[in-house]
Amino acid sequence: MYYVYILRSGKDSKHYIGLTTNLDRRVKDHNAGKVSSTRDRKPFELVYFEKFETKDIAEKREKFFKTGKGYDTLKNLLRIPR
Repeated sequence: MYYVYILRSGKDSKHYIGLTTNLDRRVKDHNAGKVSSTRDRKPFELVYFEKFETKDIAEKREKFFKTGKGYDTLKNLLRIPR
């Protein structure tokens, strides 16, 4: 299984969108500072995830969330203020 996940930083309240096969381990890696792109923004809270059967579909969903329209979708799902 593949997971597309959204984390919220406790430091700056910004969101991080990622893809993994092991959701629990990946969230722990982010919070332990093992992910260079998020190291300075920890701690993180998992606020949303979706599960997919194939990597191809998960990658497409992750890329969608990183677009303007995808962000609008996330904003509605997570009730993110503009």
